Amino acid sequence: MARRDSRSAPRPDPVGVCPCGQGLPYGDCCGRLHRGAAQAPTAQALMRSRYAAFAVGDRDYLLHSWHSSTRPARLILDPGQRWTGLEVVGTEQGGLFDSTGTVEFRAHYRDAAGAATMTERSRFVREDGRWVYLDVDRP
Repeated sequence: MARRDSRSAPRPDPVGVCPCGQGLPYGDCCGRLHRGAAQAPTAQALMRSRYAAFAVGDRDYLLHSWHSSTRPARLILDPGQRWTGLEVVGTEQGGLFDSTGTVEFRAHYRDAAGAATMTERSRFVREDGRWVYLDVDRP
């Protein structure tokens, strides 16, 4: 997902429907995870919350939800990129009692070049008991 250095103050909680696509209000959905009031119960929930974090510009949550062995030292978000929709294509494991999981998804966005779609198959693992993003599954 596109990046730029984001040293500005965190954005306030958005009002309205959560960008993750579940149809719930942001504050009752991914906003709870972003604020640290809850943890993602599944790999798919974490992936959705990370998509929402990209959509609202929550760099700190993105870094916090990244595995310590693959987490970048800094994350740069592109302020001109607007995330417009998420489609979960499939999941493997990543449930309540699993320790690993994979989620394939399509993330739609718009930037200066126009509308585009990013397709990814992400790997997730539990670290210290919580789900974190590990990396992209490359065949």
